[in-house]
Amino acid sequence: MPKRLLFVLLVSICTVASAQTWEVGVGVGGAGYIGDLNTNPVKPSGLSGGLFFKRNFNGYLAARLNLAAGQISGYDSKSNDQQQRDRNLSFTDPLKEASLVAEFNFMKYIPDAGKNKYTPYIFVGGGITQYTPRTKYKGGTYSLRDIMTEGQSIPYKKSAIVVPYGAGFKYNFAGKWTVGAELGYRYTNTDYLDDVSGVYPDKSKLVTAPQKVLSDRSGENTGVFTGSPGSQRGDFKAHDTYMFGWFTLSYTFVTQKCYYEN
Repeated sequence: MPKRLLFVLLVSICTVASAQTWEVGVGVGGAGYIGDLNTNPVKPSGLSGGLFFKRNFNGYLAARLNLAAGQISGYDSKSNDQQQRDRNLSFTDPLKEASLVAEFNFMKYIPDAGKNKYTPYIFVGGGITQYTPRTKYKGGTYSLRDIMTEGQSIPYKKSAIVVPYGAGFKYNFAGKWTVGAELGYRYTNTDYLDDVSGVYPDKSKLVTAPQKVLSDRSGENTGVFTGSPGSQRGDFKAHDTYMFGWFTLSYTFVTQKCYYEN
């Protein structure tokens, strides 16, 4: 009996140790955003990609570091809503993100050694993103943060805290190689991914020409400007959200020779 217990214990230790494996991968796909210029949660507006490094603690739980970049954009001129088309604002925003998430597999998943060749999964975590909304006007590109289009006394921050969350599906297609697809959203603590948040400023108090021109673009095509001081410019929601949808490819490194599934 003691020998049998010792054998079970050794096998268990080997299993736990070997299951603590490293994984490295890449992801490419689309990017989108939900904010003052768009409310469609699955509408892509740019591309995204990145690297990830993962520590698999067992067949169910892992910690993943993401280093990602993408670009989101929005154009009132392409909206189905007449009020947004009249507002006529637009932006593009390159994002750079670093995040750490916990990943949970619904099925026990160990590439090249486990019984399950695939599993759905979910993830949640925290991170930070750098953002720089820009717009084009008469052939030039302008940084909207520096212009302070809503009459701010100081520019808003260059970075925001993000809470990544989402779901995906992975498949062990060959040896220790895994392919997958995931859709992840990033809830942020800023409302300025698109440079639009509150109300129109009083143009008489704006100092620079770009401020006066880019704060209210409603009359560019008609000559009739509708952005009266204090009237609604944004949707008054406190936070913007962005999305990365990726196809992924990764390789798992086994760190123990006694890689074994009981």
